[in-house]
Formats: sequence, structure tokens, C-alpha cells
Amino acid sequence: KLMMGLINKTDKLDAHGLNRLQRNKTLPTVWIPPRELRDLREITRSRMVMTAHRTRLKNRIQANLSKYGWAGTAASDPFGKKARRELKSAIKQLPPQTAYITEALLEQLDFVERQIAEIEGRMRQLVQETPEMELLKSLPGIGWILSAVTDLEVGEIGRFASAERYASYAGTTPRVHASGGKVRYGRVRPDVNRYLKWAYVEAAHSICLHRATYPSRHVSRLYERIRRRKGHPKAIGAVARHLAEATYHVLTKREPYRDPVLSKGQFREV
Repeated sequence: KLMMGLINKTDKLDAHGLNRLQRNKTLPTVWIPPRELRDLREITRSRMVMTAHRTRLKNRIQANLSKYGWAGTAASDPFGKKARRELKSAIKQLPPQTAYITEALLEQLDFVERQIAEIEGRMRQLVQETPEMELLKSLPGIGWILSAVTDLEVGEIGRFASAERYASYAGTTPRVHASGGKVRYGRVRPDVNRYLKWAYVEAAHSICLHRATYPSRHVSRLYERIRRRKGHPKAIGAVARHLAEATYHVLTKREPYRDPVLSKGQFREV
């Protein structure tokens, strides 16, 4: 409506205005994915919802136990097979109502984990590994599941004019407020593809956890540099943006990811 510059609003004026924008080739267009792609997206998107629900259940169970002085288990996975005996023993020591609710949450957690395993098995059957997924798996922190999510959500990479546009669509770029020579960065926009944003943030967290194994890589050094100055959340956002922009270049050039540091010959991983 701002581009048409019309004060009044009628169907006739709208038709003439849209026709004028179409003749000038300034009419905004929207890419609509095909039906098959929209159908496959439901599998990966539902898995994301289920994993978020699993995290909420785990947090709630641990909160119930922490209220009564449970110090946790020495196992690396507090909900794995090794820790389940200690977990069930701790639940029995809780007050009656709290123990009942915690056991119900634990049963629901087991059910959700089974559903996630079934969804992942269905993904393996239905989502065929494409050349784009092979290229995406060359990015640090991205495995088969995140490559499938990214490939299905991107669709056609050619619909983005630049890496910056794609990174903005993926929700990895902050808002910019610049005036009088001062630049302030705010939060990311809410109208983004939250599934791509989740995928890149998950990959960034994976890089954060394993950065000590590959300290010479660009993403590890980027995380450490931003974390020292601005903290962990901003560092995760910076790594996620790097991965988003790298995705654009990898898919448009049809080349695997090349680490900016290693490609210059500055460091070599042992």
C-alpha cells in the first residue's frame, strides 16, 4: 500500500495500483513451496516440537527433585539407562503427591522419546539424501537431521539475492539502529523462519560444546572471541549467522564448506 501511494482504499484503486507495480516490476512476490515439500516439512517440524517438549519434561522432573535436595547423578546423561535406577530411587523418597506427578512426567518422557525415535526412523525412510544435504553436512555442527531440516526449509536457494538476505530470513541477524554515527544492534525480528533459526542455533551449540576438540577452526575462534567481549548468547548468535551465510555460499557455488582459517594455511588440525 505504501508503494502504491494511495490514500483511499477501493477495489478499483487496488487493482490499478497492483497493475502499475507489476508493469514497473516492483510488485513483491512470494515463493510457495510445492505440496510434496510442505508435506515432508511436517516431519522435521514436528520432531522439533517433540524435542522441545522432551526438554520441558526433563527440566520439570529435575526441578521437582531439586526442591527436596536431590543432588543429581554422576552419570553423563541424567536420564540414561545408568542413571534411571538412581532417579527412580530418588522419586520414591519424595512426598506422595510430588512422587506421583514426577512418575507421571517420567512416563510421559519415555513416551515422547519413543515418538521421537519413530519420527526419526520415518525421516530416514521418506527424506532422501540429496546433493544439497551432502553439501550442508560439510558445515561444522550440522549432521544428517539438521541438514534435512535446512534443505527442506530452504527450498530454492536462488530466491535469495544474497547471503545477508538469507541470514535475515533464517533469523540470525539482529535489528540495526544507526543514527548520528552510532550503531546499536537489537534483537532478531520475530517474522523469520524459526525452524531454520532453531537448526542454526542447535549447530552453534554443538560447536560450543566441542570447540576444545577443534580450537583452530574459524567457528571455534569466532565463538571464543565474541564470548569474551559480549557473552555466550551473542557468541552463539554470531556462530549461527556465520553458518547461515556459509549455507548460502555452499548451496549457490555447489562446493563443500571450506574453513576460512584452514584455507589460508594458518593452522592445521592434528
